[in-house]
Amino acid sequence: MSEEKEKKIIKSIKVDLDKCHGCRACEVACAAFHSDPKYSIVNPARSRIRVYRNELDNVFLPVRAGAYTKAECEGRQTYVINEQEYGECNFCNAPCPSRDLFKEPDSGLPLRCDMCESDPPLEEPMCVKWCLADALIYEEREEEVEEEEEIKEDELELGLELMADKYGLDKLIETVVRMAESREA
Repeated sequence: MSEEKEKKIIKSIKVDLDKCHGCRACEVACAAFHSDPKYSIVNPARSRIRVYRNELDNVFLPVRAGAYTKAECEGRQTYVINEQEYGECNFCNAPCPSRDLFKEPDSGLPLRCDMCESDPPLEEPMCVKWCLADALIYEEREEEVEEEEEIKEDELELGLELMADKYGLDKLIETVVRMAESREA
C-alpha cells in the first residue's frame, strides 16, 4: 500500500555574490520589518541577515540566520580566499553559545530567518525586495514531503530553556503565571 505524499512549497533565497556590493539594505529592511511595532525602529542587531565583507577584495557575503545549535563547533576550519583568511564562523548561519550574532538583543533568544512571514503574506521577503543590486533572488518550488514536522513545539521549548538559563527558572515561572493571570482578568 503506497502512502500519498503531501506537497509543500519550499521557499529559498539564492545569493549572487557577483552582484552584492555590500550596501546592507537587506539588513536594514529586515531589522525594520522585525521591529515591534513593524517599521518603528531600525536596530541592525534584530536583522536575520548579515553581510560579511572583505573591503580590500570587494567581496560581500550575505548570510541568513539559520537554526540554533546548543553546542559550539568542535573544530573551526580556516579558509583562504584571495589571500585573505576567513574563519568558519564567517560563513555559518547558526546562532550558537560562542557568538552573539543572530540573537535577539534584548532577550538573547536565537533569531531565525522566517522569510518575513506575515498576514497578509508578502510577495517576497523584505531583504529581497530592498536588495538594490538584485543579488538576493527569492524562489519557491514544490516538493513532496512524507510528513509535516512539528518545529514550533521544539522552538518554544528551546526559547523557554534559554530564558530559564538567562533569568532563572523561578523568575520564568513567576512571569508566565503573571501573564496568565493578566489574560484571565
